[in-house]
Order: sequence, then C-alpha cells, then structure tokens
Amino acid sequence: MAIKIGYVGTDGRSFLAALETGRSLSELYPGDYEGLVVRGTPAMPPFANRQHWPIGFIPTADNSPEAYAAALIRSFDRGELDIALVMPEALLFHGLVDQVTAAGYGDKIIGLDRQGAFLEADKIAGKELCQAAGIPVAPQWTTVNAKDYQAVLNICLEYLHEYGGVVLKYPYSAGGKGARIILQTWEIREVYDLLIHDYKEGYTGLFGRKGPWPLLVEARMAGVEISFTILADKNGNFHILPTAMDYPERFEGPPGLNNPITGGMGAISPHPLESTELLNLAAQTIARPLIKTLQERSLLRPTVLYPGCFVSFTDNFQPKAIRVCEINIRPGEPEFQPVVKRLRNLGALLQAMVAGRLNEVEPEVRRDQISLCLALVTGPGGPKQQKGYPWSLTKGEPLEIDFDYCAKKNITVIPSAMEWEDGVGFKSDGSRVAYLVANTTVKAGQKPGAAVEILRQRLLTAFDRAKIRVVPREDSQGNRLALRRDIGHHYALAESLRAR
Repeated sequence: MAIKIGYVGTDGRSFLAALETGRSLSELYPGDYEGLVVRGTPAMPPFANRQHWPIGFIPTADNSPEAYAAALIRSFDRGELDIALVMPEALLFHGLVDQVTAAGYGDKIIGLDRQGAFLEADKIAGKELCQAAGIPVAPQWTTVNAKDYQAVLNICLEYLHEYGGVVLKYPYSAGGKGARIILQTWEIREVYDLLIHDYKEGYTGLFGRKGPWPLLVEARMAGVEISFTILADKNGNFHILPTAMDYPERFEGPPGLNNPITGGMGAISPHPLESTELLNLAAQTIARPLIKTLQERSLLRPTVLYPGCFVSFTDNFQPKAIRVCEINIRPGEPEFQPVVKRLRNLGALLQAMVAGRLNEVEPEVRRDQISLCLALVTGPGGPKQQKGYPWSLTKGEPLEIDFDYCAKKNITVIPSAMEWEDGVGFKSDGSRVAYLVANTTVKAGQKPGAAVEILRQRLLTAFDRAKIRVVPREDSQGNRLALRRDIGHHYALAESLRAR
C-alpha cells in the first residue's frame, strides 16, 4: 500500500515534489510512495491530468492556517494521508503544526511549531540563537528603531567604512525579499525610504504606529552565497541535501534600487562550488550546533532547515569559512526544485524523518546529473503599462504550452501562478507563472560547464521559440513572459576561476 505524502502549499516546489515522489524510483530504498499537493492552485489538477502525472490533490476551504489544518486532520483521520511537509513559512508562523499536533497527528507533520518558528519569523531572535550556538554570523550587526533615520544613517556610514557595504533587513516575514543592500553612501536615504515604504504596513500591524520598529542592520558579508537544505528528525539525526545556487535578483548583476531581490528567478543544482569538504564544513559549523541547540531548548521536531550563508574559499577553492545570514525553516523556492529533480528517494527520506530514523536512510542522489530551473515571470506591459514582476503585474491572459515539444526535449513545465478557466484553458495569474526544469548528465571526460551550457540553451530555445507563452492583450503574436538568461552560467565562471 502506497505511503501518501502531502506537500502543503500553492507553489511550484510543492507540485514538483509531489510529482517526483510518485515517479522517482529508488535503487537503494524501494517503496511505494504517492505524492499529493495540499491546496495547490486551480490550474494544478487539470495540468497534472493533462500530463497524466501521478499527483493527488487535497483541497482546502481557503488559504488560512485553520483551513489547512482542517484539511490535514480530515485526511489523516480518513487514512488519505500519511505524512505532510509544510512548505509556506507563514503557515508555520501561524501555528499550523500546533493545530495538527493538538488533534493527535503531530508525528505525521514535518515543520517547526509556533514556538520554534521564530528562527525565520524573527531574524533578530534567530541571529541571537546562532550566536548562542556558536554559529558564525555577520562580523558586526545591530538593531535600531527603523523610525530613527539618524541612527540608521550613522550605522550605515560606520559599516560602509569598515566593511564596504551594509544590509538593512526587515526582520520579520517578508518572503525572502526583506533585505536591502547598500554599497555606497549615496544610496542610504533612498534604500531606507523604500524599505520603510514597503514594510510600513507590516511594522504597524506588529507594533502599532507609536512603538519602536526594530530594524536589523548588518555588515555586508562577502564571498559566495550558498544555502544548505538540512533534513532533521526529532532525535537530532540530519542530512544535508545537495546544494543549489539561487538567483534572487530580478536581472543579472548586483542587487539595487532597479534590480530588486525577488522570490527567486531560478536555480541550479548542485552549486558550482559544492564539494564534500564544503558539506562537511556546513555540517560541523552550522547543522550540528543548530540542531543541538534546538534540541536543548525542546524546539526540535521533524523539520527542514534552510540556512542562507556566505562561504569564503582558499586559493585552491577549498572552503575556508561559512557565515550564516539567516535561517529559513522550510525548503527554498525555487531552489528545492532542482534539488528534488536529482533525488531518487525523497519519499523514503520523509518517511524516515517522521519516524525518527533519518540515520537509517541516506539521500540517494543522481550525482552525475545537473538540474536547472528557470522561472517564467510576468513581463512589462498591459492595460496600465505595468512594470512586470516583481512590481505591478498584468493578470488573466491566456497561456499556451507546446506540451509535445517540452516532452520531446525532456523539459518539465511546473505550474505556479496559473489559473484554469473552463472553455479557455490555462491563464496567467501574474508573478512567477511557471518554471522550466530539466536535467543533464555530465558524460565521462566532459566539463560540467559545457554540459550546463547545452542544458541552458535547451531551455532558452524553448522560450525563444515561444513553446510556452502568455499571450498579451495588445499583441496576439507576442509573449508576456520574461526570464533571466544567465542562470547556470556560473558553472563556466567557476571553471575559469579555477583555470591555471
């Protein structure tokens, strides 16, 4: 009888994880697993049906934590679900795990409860926990009242002088978009004003208009940004999954006022600088002390931890040090997608997590393969001349996909911000509409950079030939979708850096 695993959420990582749970075949940990999406989007069931993909769906009454809890509890009661992995951090912040646990099913759900969710929900408290655990963080950081511009200015000037950059962070839930980087003095006021504009409502909801608004100010860290997906069980056993390189900026180049940090424009796995030594260092300096501290504070339960880090290297590219900039408590999006595409035994790993036996199951990774994920986002234009993702968005336009072409080219199309209308078909709902995901095998004697370049061109060609497009209202032959074209190019850069 199949073990039914539900992926809770409405985004692409939930859909792809459910798909790969049902169709990946493990050579080392055979078992029958079925992947389901808990809620999803209206487009996901007809999309899966169109592709004949083995994905089940569990609806919820609405998008509230209470509705998710009711659907999960009902499914556990009826035997329709055996395990659930919570993807959206907001559901963890608002106590979804607590509600399911109170109903007697805490041993079936993966994610921290409300007491432990502060790790991501309050980045100041999370940084304090890292310091208590001996986990390296930014060389200098402080908190200040966000209303006190003069205090913010003074700290920014100091950090710019000492470290060459400063980061302002709204320290609460921001969907990965709360960090604003300042690299020169001229940017301070404009970046500050924009952050206050973007999070004024959030601050007011948490602290009111009269109280102080905590702002986290960090010295900018340098090196290479790498995040680590850590699976942990209640007994402190853990595994670090393959790494992925994220591309959070909307366009190529450093972040700034005209190149905002987004929810993620794509990812590639493994990271071009991944190594056994790097994973060992991450285990020693981050995973082990973090999990030990959570266990000592009675906060540990089956969970996915996702620390974002900066890594420095020696002259022969051996990892030298890792610093944590923040800790997330769920799989990354879209970084989890290429990671999942390289795993053969996701179902067995999650089953071991809830059983407290993660030490008995090793990640079974397609180590000869590289996986690339491109986000297709809403581009500019529309009835109000919208700027496109992540600013103002045009919605409701029809989506066309050449499924036969994508299947022939071994490209998996993953729905995300997508609607379905009977008689019309799939429609764009704005933001990140869909993802293109594909793997390539690095052949004997082939450089990974060369293999990645062929893979990149396969995905870019599908886009350039309009094999997936959102039809603009003003141009029936056009394509509203946009993407970043440089994703994965860092493999070639890494090889050129290492060349002697």
